[in-house]
Amino acid sequence: MTVNLKGIAASDGLVCGRAYRLVEPDLSFQRQQVSNLDNELERFHQALEAAVSDVETIKMRATKSLGTDGAQVFSTHITMLQDPELIGTVDQTIRKEEVNAESAWASAVAQYETALEKLTDNPYMQERVTDLHDINKRVLAHLLRVSLPDLALIDQPVIVVTHDLIPSDTVSVNPQFILGFVTDVGGRTSHSSILARSLNIPAVVGTQTVTQAVKSGDQLVINGTQGTVTIEPDAATWQMAQQAMADRQANLDHLAAFRNHKTTTKDGRGVTLAANIGNASDLPSVLHNGAEAVGLMRTEFLYMNGDKLPTEDEQFDVYREVVKALAPKTVVIRTLDIGGDKPLPYLHQHPEANPFLGERAIRQSLAHQQIFRSQLRALLRASAYGHLRIMFPMIATLDEFRQAKAIYDDERSKLTTKQVPLGEIKVGMMVEVPAAAMLADRFAQEADFMSIGTNDLIGYTLAADRTNQDVAYLYQPYHPAVLRLINQVISAGHAAGIPVAMCGEMAGDPIAVPLLLGMGLDEFSMGAGTILKTRELIGQLTAADLGALAETALNSASTSQEVVTMVQAAVPGIVS
Repeated sequence: MTVNLKGIAASDGLVCGRAYRLVEPDLSFQRQQVSNLDNELERFHQALEAAVSDVETIKMRATKSLGTDGAQVFSTHITMLQDPELIGTVDQTIRKEEVNAESAWASAVAQYETALEKLTDNPYMQERVTDLHDINKRVLAHLLRVSLPDLALIDQPVIVVTHDLIPSDTVSVNPQFILGFVTDVGGRTSHSSILARSLNIPAVVGTQTVTQAVKSGDQLVINGTQGTVTIEPDAATWQMAQQAMADRQANLDHLAAFRNHKTTTKDGRGVTLAANIGNASDLPSVLHNGAEAVGLMRTEFLYMNGDKLPTEDEQFDVYREVVKALAPKTVVIRTLDIGGDKPLPYLHQHPEANPFLGERAIRQSLAHQQIFRSQLRALLRASAYGHLRIMFPMIATLDEFRQAKAIYDDERSKLTTKQVPLGEIKVGMMVEVPAAAMLADRFAQEADFMSIGTNDLIGYTLAADRTNQDVAYLYQPYHPAVLRLINQVISAGHAAGIPVAMCGEMAGDPIAVPLLLGMGLDEFSMGAGTILKTRELIGQLTAADLGALAETALNSASTSQEVVTMVQAAVPGIVS
């Protein structure tokens, strides 16, 4: 029977395919007495072998995307699965107590977990508890003959259906097998949505019930432009979706012609189209889509993809790879931005009632300077291999920015004294707190550049959590208050003679682009998959006409819808 669901349009396009439920299965079991002990022992060892095979596959794919160091956690999992003492304990329990393998395995894991938790003064052993939880689930899944979903194991095209997609889920995903995403929760700027736009695949988020309504293997049609999901569609709908996919591919082929073009308006005004990336594995997409720079490299995934802090050398290797690959193009790397919806469990951060308003981003770095200094040294060393800019996130006060710069200057001075080769680096800040936008003229006197992070700026301005679908209606990029803050930052930057970029999702929004051009934005940084269609759009616009449009929207509009209406009237054919 056909079922239709409504969600939030997160990434444009219409696609059809089979569902892959990224939902943890029921791993509960009953303790049972068994008589055939040899059979139970064989079941256990087959489950172990299957679990090791799974992890080896995941490790291989993670190594390709993250490098050897980034995939090290999976080597740890294999070692634990092959631990003779752990295996021996399970074998002995099956023989002595004559119980099923599930019960013997769970008992042995519980014993190990208790022993590890007693080692409170040994952070390394504490981190093994998390690893133990992972291998426990994998072995139980094989014993119970249920599927333990893992994006790294997907080997055919599917539509991923999940409650929410967290950054660690996408460590080793192979994009060629992901047709689209559908989630229960989230908003247009949640991680799932940003990833989908980066991969240039359709997505619908915030459906609330998709994981309950869909089974793995169900046929789905998702419309990322309208925010709809059709489960088990009729033949006509399926055929229409297949045609839409063919049309979409034809459009992608058309956009490929813009790959090596400069980004200029109809009347010759040039701007920079840059890409937002999460790690070095995004580089092929950046180059394939003709990015003129990397306007934002998020570094938190380096920290989130392992079970301990990356070393200075591990970070240096990644930063150098990116900077060197893009040279002579500029790479803007943001210092660690954790907290909010990106906690680091192994740092044992204290719970916060309002983590988005708590110790996150630059606040975390200034409070834990050893981590901050290690990252800055790695960045400074990498600067010798290309054109690097360092950007501090979530700056709210001048004191914060000055303190961060002072630490940077101190580490640079130490490396210079040691005669470590360094490049010419510019240091700037993200403007994502309304207080910083209001004082942009003061910050512009002390920063080499500013980049507007609209994902958070919109949320903080309108007091709406961008990950909460219940208040998604308040997440309004075109709200006149947001536009005025953006214009204020651009004007302040230009008055001080420094460039102003935007690295939030708004930079690639077709309704926003004419307004941002009218305000004079210098650089638009977005998911790589959005670059070519944005370049085509900019090439159809006349910059001389857009200043008046922006001024009218800033001075006359009172609501988001009024702004949209103004843009659509000024630029016929443009769609939100």
